[in-house]
Amino acid sequence: MSEVVICPKCSSEFTYPSDNVMVCSQCFHEWNPEEGSGVENTEASGIILDANGNELQDGDSVVVVKDLPVKGAPKPVKAGTKVKNIRLRPNSDHNIDCKIDGFGSMALKSEFVKKA
Repeated sequence: MSEVVICPKCSSEFTYPSDNVMVCSQCFHEWNPEEGSGVENTEASGIILDANGNELQDGDSVVVVKDLPVKGAPKPVKAGTKVKNIRLRPNSDHNIDCKIDGFGSMALKSEFVKKA
């Protein structure tokens, strides 16, 4: 039986080879196992970037760039919503903790916000 290869991005064990790269069936991340993990150095070092590639810090204000549906809420968080005083969680999928007026405490992905 072949060796299980873990996805370096989401840590899933459900990966498969495709041509000369490995592909994760959960997050669809592709990487060449001979070249290293394939995960950007920013993720490995704990640096969190917004949708435009700007580095985020604790206490920054950000703007949501896309309507985001919220489980259990009748309406989404609208694009253009400003979020103040964010807290970063570098080792999490949803790497921003914040409070949004009308929604309360929430976790967001940095790829859906831009620095204000």
